[in-house]
Amino acid sequence: MSRKVDLLNEPILPALTKLAVPIMATSLVQMAYNLTDMAWISQLGSGAVTAVGSAGMYTWFSQGFAILARTGGQVKAAHCLGAGDESGAARYARGALQMGILFGVLYGLISFFGARQLIGFFGLQSPLIVQDAQSYLRVACGLILFSFLNAILTGLFTAAGDSRTPFMANVAGLLINVVFDPVLIFGIGPFPAMGVLGAAVATVAAQAVVTLLFVLAVRGEKQLFSRFCLWEPVPLSCMWEMVKIGVPAAAQNLVYAGISMFLTRLVAAWGDSAVAVQRVGSQIESVSWMVGDGFSAAVNAFLGQNYGARRPDRVKKGYLCAVSMTALWGACTTALLFFGARPLFSLFIREEAVLAAGIDYLRIIGLCQLFMMVEQTSVGAFAGLGRTLYPSFVSITLTSARIPMAVFFSSFLGLNGVWVALSVSSTAKGCVLFLSFLILLRLLDQRWKKAEKKQEKKMDESENP
Repeated sequence: MSRKVDLLNEPILPALTKLAVPIMATSLVQMAYNLTDMAWISQLGSGAVTAVGSAGMYTWFSQGFAILARTGGQVKAAHCLGAGDESGAARYARGALQMGILFGVLYGLISFFGARQLIGFFGLQSPLIVQDAQSYLRVACGLILFSFLNAILTGLFTAAGDSRTPFMANVAGLLINVVFDPVLIFGIGPFPAMGVLGAAVATVAAQAVVTLLFVLAVRGEKQLFSRFCLWEPVPLSCMWEMVKIGVPAAAQNLVYAGISMFLTRLVAAWGDSAVAVQRVGSQIESVSWMVGDGFSAAVNAFLGQNYGARRPDRVKKGYLCAVSMTALWGACTTALLFFGARPLFSLFIREEAVLAAGIDYLRIIGLCQLFMMVEQTSVGAFAGLGRTLYPSFVSITLTSARIPMAVFFSSFLGLNGVWVALSVSSTAKGCVLFLSFLILLRLLDQRWKKAEKKQEKKMDESENP
């Protein structure tokens, strides 16, 4: 059975579901990576969680550079495949990987040699936590290249309608991580106990295995990687096209991560344990936003190919179908986080003061999950049409508003005021982007109808001179 989904001809719901389910499952695997780390690290105490949480902010920040290459490559490759231009799709795939390698190497060098200054930004109080955070950063971000390549290859395979290969590669990586985490963190057999550093080594080893599996899979992919030569120069015009599409999405992620880092510094004013609450809470919440991110990639590919093939009916129906599915997931997540807050958070930290703050985090953040899922689906839809600037502007503007809102709400709600600011901004982004995409669909429909009428008029004139 073929691994690929025919995004242009299969019925919309089955096609979108077959493409989206493996991507969502891949995102859940990525979430499991993080939760596995957190489950084992939490056994070392809230201080270790704080160290990993602080360093992990820079791992998150790094994804903005991977997104630049991934988004540009995925969108342009999908457009070319929809138009039947396989050589053009392969060219964009090669360019995306070249950008990813460059960004990964540079980011790794900065992280390794600048770890002390980067961790110092958070103003952590414990010297041991600071030392652990630096060690984690040097390994996890110093070898971020594997993560970059995996993200880009996932996007390229998805653009070709193959979401099963990334899923299977990431499952293999998860298994490696599950085995290596306890072995390297606590020391089993001949391996010494490495603590926080061991978690970083286990994660990077798993990512390297995923990259190797992708390299093997590339040899069987004929549309994008037939006669593929990674180092063959890509025209600057192609690179520039990918950059124009990728930069807004990258800027959105970088600003989002940067603001979260600033808020982490604000949260640290309530003590190092408050950072642990934010870290564990965000990882539990990832059951929603990582699935939304994965579904966003599926919508991106589906709309991208149908837009390239000029199929406006499938573009509209595909988006509405996707929004309905993700909104349902978001509603279920809201119920899970609100009513299951105590048992979920207690899986990781049982210190009563930290647990109470964690329950508040999950319940407050849980209220915005439906809107956050709609936001992510809409961002993917805009990107599929090659329009990344507007959603990035909306997201950056409303995400930036979190800082003054956090200061305002925390002045009378304390630490919970920071979480309220996050929830309010996510709700606003979801509403604005959903309404904006509906308006865009109407404008595109009018434009395509005018183009059809002009084409029909030309044909009539040619037949009846």
